[in-house]
Amino acid sequence: MSNGGQAGKSSSAFHFVAGLGSGVLSAVLLQPVDLLKTRVQQSGHGSLLSTIREISKSSTSILSFWRGTLPSALRTGFGSAIYFTSLNALRQNVARSNLLASISVLDKTLVSNHSSSLPKLSNLANLTTGAMARASAGFMLMPMTVIKVRYESNLFAYNSIAGASRDILGTEGLRGFFAGFGATAIRDAPYAGLYVLFYEQLKKYLSTLSHSVPLPLPNDLSSIPVVMKTSTSASINFGSGILAAGLATAITNPFDAIKTRIQLEPKKYHNILHAAKLMVGGEGVKSLFDGLGLRMGRKAVSSALAWTVYEELIRRAEGRWGEVV
Repeated sequence: MSNGGQAGKSSSAFHFVAGLGSGVLSAVLLQPVDLLKTRVQQSGHGSLLSTIREISKSSTSILSFWRGTLPSALRTGFGSAIYFTSLNALRQNVARSNLLASISVLDKTLVSNHSSSLPKLSNLANLTTGAMARASAGFMLMPMTVIKVRYESNLFAYNSIAGASRDILGTEGLRGFFAGFGATAIRDAPYAGLYVLFYEQLKKYLSTLSHSVPLPLPNDLSSIPVVMKTSTSASINFGSGILAAGLATAITNPFDAIKTRIQLEPKKYHNILHAAKLMVGGEGVKSLFDGLGLRMGRKAVSSALAWTVYEELIRRAEGRWGEVV
């Protein structure tokens, strides 16, 4: 039977590298979707089809869809690295705490045949640790987030990260690098918390479906596989990631739409409440759900890809993966 303390034998440095690699991979592959989402969420911007046609008119039409890839890769790569490292540290500390264990923060319902090699925590612990890790990573990467969003829009003619940084610093000061942080934190912390909660529950459910243990238990317990096939665990993790991201994205999209407006036009949209009032008053409630389809698709694939790559790398590092013959 596995417990919360079994996982985490790999070093924090490995969690950082695994998170960095998975984040950069998903950012580069899905940058066109991110760019389209930012354009659609711009104030007064047209539909998705008109946005695609507008970008396609560029002399480098295909490459234009990858505008902003560098700041996006830096932001997502290092954001994922910081997030996974801090999340692992938080989950390990929670799993090892005798006090927290006594108030049922560990999930004791899991059998060892599970697709994850990470600590098994309760729903509340998954929600809390996910939110805390994402909020801290979001704060540290906020300047790159602002640059990324402005790079992707057609409101700023930035040609480099250095040029964007100088422009923001010169016109808005240091405060400009943290425009929309409130909306970002309110979006990211609940999203990450809900994602981890949904993700872990879905993995547990799908793991049970994929390899249920017959009851009553056989006399020879060694006949029960304790290690899931690598291909099976990856499929379960990817499927769980897609479903979890879709659910969490739908719940938090209004804050993403508000965040984008504040970061692109901070002089017009002063704060969360002011932006929400202007958006709903001028464009209706639907403006809070601009880019929902794109964001759901992007987050579903990126989160599933990042978590699957990350978990499989950790499984390999800890020597807990193998094939059941």
